[in-house]
Amino acid sequence: MSKKKKIIIITICSVLATLLLASVLVVFVYVIPEYKKKQEWLEAVEAYRNAKYATYETENAQYASGEVDVAFLGDSLTDGYDVDNYYPQFKVENRGIGGDTTFDLEKRLKVSVYDLQPKVVVMLIGANNFKTMFDNYENIVKGLTTNLPNSKIVLLSLTAMNGEIWGINNELACFNNVKIELIAKKYGCTFIDLFTPLFDLESNGIKPQYTTDGGHLTPAGYDVITGVITPILEQLL
Repeated sequence: MSKKKKIIIITICSVLATLLLASVLVVFVYVIPEYKKKQEWLEAVEAYRNAKYATYETENAQYASGEVDVAFLGDSLTDGYDVDNYYPQFKVENRGIGGDTTFDLEKRLKVSVYDLQPKVVVMLIGANNFKTMFDNYENIVKGLTTNLPNSKIVLLSLTAMNGEIWGINNELACFNNVKIELIAKKYGCTFIDLFTPLFDLESNGIKPQYTTDGGHLTPAGYDVITGVITPILEQLL
Protein backbone atom coordinates (compact mmCIF):
# COMPACT_ATOMS: atom_id res chain seq x y z
CA MET A 1 0.00 0.00 0.00
CA SER A 2 1.34 3.38 -0.94
CA LYS A 3 2.17 6.01 1.64
CA LYS A 4 -0.52 8.31 0.18
CA LYS A 5 -3.23 5.68 0.62
CA LYS A 6 -2.12 5.04 4.20
CA ILE A 7 -2.41 8.74 4.97
CA ILE A 8 -5.92 8.86 3.44
CA ILE A 9 -7.02 5.82 5.45
CA ILE A 10 -5.55 7.23 8.67
CA THR A 11 -7.25 10.57 8.00
CA ILE A 12 -10.62 8.90 7.38
CA CYS A 13 -10.29 6.81 10.53
CA SER A 14 -9.36 9.91 12.50
CA VAL A 15 -12.42 11.78 11.21
CA LEU A 16 -14.69 8.84 11.98
CA ALA A 17 -13.23 8.54 15.47
CA THR A 18 -13.77 12.25 16.03
CA LEU A 19 -17.37 12.02 14.83
CA LEU A 20 -17.98 9.01 17.08
CA LEU A 21 -16.51 10.83 20.05
CA ALA A 22 -18.66 13.87 19.27
CA SER A 23 -21.75 11.67 19.10
CA VAL A 24 -20.93 10.10 22.45
CA LEU A 25 -20.40 13.54 23.97
CA VAL A 26 -23.73 14.73 22.60
CA VAL A 27 -25.44 11.73 24.16
CA PHE A 28 -23.82 12.30 27.55
CA VAL A 29 -24.07 16.09 27.56
CA TYR A 30 -27.49 16.60 26.02
CA VAL A 31 -29.52 13.45 25.40
CA ILE A 32 -29.08 11.68 28.75
CA PRO A 33 -29.71 14.78 30.90
CA GLU A 34 -32.81 15.63 28.83
CA TYR A 35 -34.00 12.03 29.11
CA LYS A 36 -33.49 12.14 32.88
CA LYS A 37 -35.39 15.42 33.07
CA LYS A 38 -38.24 13.95 31.07
CA GLN A 39 -38.31 10.84 33.23
CA GLU A 40 -38.27 12.93 36.39
CA TRP A 41 -41.10 15.05 34.99
CA LEU A 42 -43.14 11.97 34.07
CA GLU A 43 -42.57 10.53 37.54
CA ALA A 44 -43.67 13.81 39.11
CA VAL A 45 -46.81 13.86 36.97
CA GLU A 46 -47.61 10.28 37.91
CA ALA A 47 -47.08 11.04 41.60
CA TYR A 48 -49.37 14.07 41.30
CA ARG A 49 -52.09 12.01 39.65
CA ASN A 50 -51.83 9.25 42.24
CA ALA A 51 -52.09 11.80 45.04
CA LYS A 52 -55.19 13.24 43.41
CA TYR A 53 -56.78 9.80 43.07
CA ALA A 54 -56.08 9.02 46.71
CA THR A 55 -57.69 12.30 47.72
CA TYR A 56 -60.73 11.58 45.55
CA GLU A 57 -61.17 8.14 47.11
CA THR A 58 -61.02 9.62 50.60
CA GLU A 59 -63.52 12.34 49.69
CA ASN A 60 -65.86 9.92 47.93
CA ALA A 61 -66.09 7.76 51.04
CA GLN A 62 -67.23 10.77 53.08
CA TYR A 63 -70.28 11.53 50.97
CA ALA A 64 -73.59 9.82 50.45
CA SER A 65 -74.97 9.60 46.90
CA GLY A 66 -76.24 13.01 45.82
CA GLU A 67 -74.78 14.82 48.82
CA VAL A 68 -72.35 16.83 46.67
CA ASP A 69 -74.08 19.50 44.62
CA VAL A 70 -71.49 20.02 41.90
CA ALA A 71 -68.34 18.22 40.76
CA PHE A 72 -66.11 20.22 38.40
CA LEU A 73 -64.32 17.88 36.01
CA GLY A 74 -61.45 18.82 33.71
CA ASP A 75 -57.82 19.76 33.19
CA SER A 76 -55.64 22.61 34.51
CA LEU A 77 -58.35 25.24 33.99
CA THR A 78 -60.45 23.28 36.47
CA ASP A 79 -57.51 22.25 38.65
CA GLY A 80 -56.67 25.92 39.19
CA TYR A 81 -60.29 26.92 39.82
CA ASP A 82 -60.91 27.69 43.50
CA VAL A 83 -64.46 26.38 43.38
CA ASP A 84 -64.91 26.43 47.16
CA ASN A 85 -64.32 30.17 47.11
CA TYR A 86 -66.37 30.88 43.99
CA TYR A 87 -69.37 28.72 44.89
CA PRO A 88 -69.86 29.00 48.69
CA GLN A 89 -73.60 28.49 48.26
CA PHE A 90 -73.07 24.93 47.00
CA LYS A 91 -71.27 21.82 48.24
CA VAL A 92 -68.66 21.44 45.52
CA GLU A 93 -65.71 19.22 44.65
CA ASN A 94 -62.88 19.97 42.24
CA ARG A 95 -61.95 17.00 40.07
CA GLY A 96 -59.56 18.74 37.70
CA ILE A 97 -56.04 17.51 36.96
CA GLY A 98 -53.57 19.74 35.14
CA GLY A 99 -52.35 18.38 31.83
CA ASP A 100 -55.26 16.02 31.29
CA THR A 101 -56.40 15.23 27.78
CA THR A 102 -59.80 13.72 27.03
CA PHE A 103 -58.09 10.32 27.10
CA ASP A 104 -56.63 10.88 30.56
CA LEU A 105 -59.96 12.06 31.88
CA GLU A 106 -61.90 9.10 30.47
CA LYS A 107 -59.61 6.70 32.34
CA ARG A 108 -60.43 8.27 35.72
CA LEU A 109 -64.18 8.87 35.47
CA LYS A 110 -65.02 6.23 38.08
CA VAL A 111 -62.93 7.68 40.89
CA SER A 112 -63.53 11.25 39.76
CA VAL A 113 -67.32 11.32 39.48
CA TYR A 114 -69.02 7.91 39.22
CA ASP A 115 -68.22 7.01 42.82
CA LEU A 116 -69.03 10.53 43.99
CA GLN A 117 -72.53 10.65 42.47
CA PRO A 118 -72.91 14.47 42.48
CA LYS A 119 -76.15 16.21 41.58
CA VAL A 120 -74.39 18.08 38.75
CA VAL A 121 -71.21 17.42 36.79
CA VAL A 122 -69.60 20.42 35.07
CA MET A 123 -67.01 19.35 32.50
CA LEU A 124 -64.37 21.42 30.68
CA ILE A 125 -61.91 19.32 28.69
CA GLY A 126 -60.10 19.29 25.35
CA ALA A 127 -57.59 22.15 25.48
CA ASN A 128 -54.66 19.71 25.71
CA ASN A 129 -55.69 17.73 22.63
CA PHE A 130 -57.73 20.02 20.36
CA LYS A 131 -57.20 17.88 17.27
CA THR A 132 -58.05 14.52 18.82
CA MET A 133 -60.55 15.44 21.54
CA PHE A 134 -63.52 14.10 19.59
CA ASP A 135 -61.95 10.67 19.27
CA ASN A 136 -63.49 9.98 22.68
CA TYR A 137 -65.34 13.12 23.85
CA GLU A 138 -68.73 11.63 23.03
CA ASN A 139 -67.75 8.40 24.80
CA ILE A 140 -67.09 10.44 27.95
CA VAL A 141 -70.52 12.04 27.72
CA LYS A 142 -72.14 8.64 27.14
CA GLY A 143 -70.35 7.32 30.20
CA LEU A 144 -71.52 10.22 32.32
CA THR A 145 -75.15 9.94 31.28
CA THR A 146 -75.15 6.14 31.66
CA ASN A 147 -73.35 5.88 34.98
CA LEU A 148 -74.86 8.97 36.54
CA PRO A 149 -78.54 8.71 35.56
CA ASN A 150 -79.60 10.99 38.43
CA SER A 151 -76.97 13.64 37.74
CA LYS A 152 -77.30 16.61 35.43
CA ILE A 153 -74.42 17.09 33.02
CA VAL A 154 -73.09 20.50 32.01
CA LEU A 155 -70.64 20.76 29.13
CA LEU A 156 -68.52 23.90 29.04
CA SER A 157 -67.13 25.24 25.79
CA LEU A 158 -63.43 25.68 25.24
CA THR A 159 -62.26 29.16 26.22
CA ALA A 160 -60.86 31.94 24.06
CA MET A 161 -57.04 32.16 23.95
CA ASN A 162 -54.21 34.33 22.68
CA GLY A 163 -50.43 34.37 22.26
CA GLU A 164 -48.06 32.37 20.08
CA ILE A 165 -48.65 29.08 21.89
CA TRP A 166 -52.37 29.13 22.61
CA GLY A 167 -53.75 31.76 20.23
CA ILE A 168 -53.23 29.60 17.15
CA ASN A 169 -55.96 27.31 18.48
CA ASN A 170 -58.73 29.93 18.62
CA GLU A 171 -60.35 29.04 15.30
CA LEU A 172 -60.19 25.32 16.05
CA ALA A 173 -61.66 25.99 19.50
CA CYS A 174 -64.62 27.76 17.88
CA PHE A 175 -65.19 24.82 15.54
CA ASN A 176 -64.90 22.34 18.39
CA ASN A 177 -67.32 24.34 20.50
CA VAL A 178 -69.99 23.88 17.84
CA LYS A 179 -69.49 20.12 18.10
CA ILE A 180 -69.58 20.23 21.91
CA GLU A 181 -72.91 22.05 21.78
CA LEU A 182 -74.32 19.50 19.33
CA ILE A 183 -73.20 16.63 21.57
CA ALA A 184 -74.81 18.37 24.54
CA LYS A 185 -78.12 18.57 22.66
CA LYS A 186 -77.84 14.95 21.54
CA TYR A 187 -77.48 13.65 25.10
CA GLY A 188 -79.74 16.12 26.88
CA CYS A 189 -76.89 17.98 28.58
CA THR A 190 -76.65 21.69 29.30
CA PHE A 191 -74.14 23.63 27.18
CA ILE A 192 -72.48 26.81 28.44
CA ASP A 193 -70.49 29.11 26.16
CA LEU A 194 -67.35 30.38 27.90
CA PHE A 195 -65.59 31.47 24.71
CA THR A 196 -67.72 34.55 23.97
CA PRO A 197 -67.60 36.26 27.38
CA LEU A 198 -63.80 35.94 27.46
CA PHE A 199 -63.24 37.03 23.85
CA ASP A 200 -61.91 40.45 22.83
CA LEU A 201 -62.86 41.71 19.35
CA GLU A 202 -59.90 44.08 19.13
CA SER A 203 -57.18 41.55 19.90
CA ASN A 204 -59.05 38.61 18.34
CA GLY A 205 -58.36 36.50 21.41
CA ILE A 206 -58.98 36.32 25.11
CA LYS A 207 -58.89 39.69 26.87
CA PRO A 208 -55.38 40.17 28.33
CA GLN A 209 -56.67 40.76 31.86
CA TYR A 210 -58.35 37.36 31.83
CA THR A 211 -55.28 35.22 31.19
CA THR A 212 -51.85 34.53 32.67
CA ASP A 213 -50.24 33.06 29.56
CA GLY A 214 -52.81 33.14 26.79
CA GLY A 215 -54.41 29.85 27.83
CA HIS A 216 -54.85 29.81 31.59
CA LEU A 217 -57.08 32.15 33.56
CA THR A 218 -56.40 34.93 36.03
CA PRO A 219 -58.73 35.54 39.00
CA ALA A 220 -60.52 38.08 36.78
CA GLY A 221 -61.02 35.37 34.17
CA TYR A 222 -62.42 33.00 36.76
CA ASP A 223 -64.73 35.79 37.93
CA VAL A 224 -66.14 36.01 34.41
CA ILE A 225 -66.80 32.30 33.94
CA THR A 226 -68.22 32.00 37.45
CA GLY A 227 -70.68 34.74 36.57
CA VAL A 228 -71.77 32.72 33.54
CA ILE A 229 -71.93 29.32 35.27
CA THR A 230 -73.63 30.31 38.54
CA PRO A 231 -77.10 31.16 37.13
CA ILE A 232 -77.20 27.82 35.29
CA LEU A 233 -76.30 25.89 38.44
CA GLU A 234 -78.95 27.74 40.39
CA GLN A 235 -81.52 26.64 37.81
CA LEU A 236 -80.34 23.03 37.80
CA LEU A 237 -80.20 22.75 41.58
